[in-house]
Amino acid sequence: VRAVARTASANTLLVSLGSHLPLLVLLSAAPRLLDRGALSVGELLGATSYLVSGVAPALRSLVAVLGSWGVQLATVLRRLSRSTPARQDTPGEARGPGGLTRTPRSFDISLTDVSYAYGPEAAPVIDKLSLDIPAGSHLTVVGPSGAGKSTLTTLLAGLAGPAGGRLTLGGVPAAEVDRAWLRRAVTLIPQEAYVFTGTVRDNLRYLCPQARDADLLASATAVGARALVDRLGGLDAPLGLDGPPLSCGERQLVALARAHVSPASIVLLDEACCHLDPAAEERAERAFMERGTTLVVVAHRISSALRAPRVLVLDGDRTAVGTHARLLEKSPLYADLAGHWVSAGIP
Repeated sequence: VRAVARTASANTLLVSLGSHLPLLVLLSAAPRLLDRGALSVGELLGATSYLVSGVAPALRSLVAVLGSWGVQLATVLRRLSRSTPARQDTPGEARGPGGLTRTPRSFDISLTDVSYAYGPEAAPVIDKLSLDIPAGSHLTVVGPSGAGKSTLTTLLAGLAGPAGGRLTLGGVPAAEVDRAWLRRAVTLIPQEAYVFTGTVRDNLRYLCPQARDADLLASATAVGARALVDRLGGLDAPLGLDGPPLSCGERQLVALARAHVSPASIVLLDEACCHLDPAAEERAERAFMERGTTLVVVAHRISSALRAPRVLVLDGDRTAVGTHARLLEKSPLYADLAGHWVSAGIP
């Protein structure tokens, strides 16, 4: 905001000097120029009109555009200069002591007083959250909009590091986990699923390039995407820009099959089934549960919470963890959410 204010002030000064000042000089010198015959009345009117209707708007537009680009460029360069010397990894990818990374021996996840905010002056989206997610367990996350559900999955995926507290995978602090291991072990599927230009085979084995066709078809069948694959024309059929348009639900099925065939042992579904019907959503979730995967589901239906042995209710520093029945008793927010889902007819 301060940068924009400074730029706006500079813009006003430059426009005044570039257009208003020449006009004032011309008008001040006009009587002498007219008396000497160096300038006719028509020429004076033409010059005045040119400065007012031509030079001033053009200069104003030029300065505004350059000023806007300048602010954006300066901001990007400043952020790069702050981040590049401090670390060579992406956010949350700081190296361990001595620059070495470590490989966890298990897929257990533990959060102790973890906090995260989207800026130094912003209120924490996640505030002192403590939670254990044992390997192979199933957790559903619920809460109001803006409660930090997607932020939590971002932290668990290692795409950002906590601002406070401790997050460990297999006992290893998240900042010290080997990044190659993390990318193989954890898969995050967002609400807006990605489909790449290429064949169906290319899309399904994106996270597991060595997967056989039989594995791809088995995973597609498990999550309920086999009918879609057959309708498209099989594994050699084109997708993306070269293929037919897909609905949001069809793109989610492709992403779910891609995650299922991957070697990931921790799968994070951030409303990744929101465009599927309840039966298709249940089939996809059960496919990952039967695979023995650690499954964290950001829920948008009460049925997802009912299927999970544990439910996490996120609401700032007022979090609660427990079964569906227990949370109905001890968490007013969860009771309200469940009541809203039921009254709205969301199965």
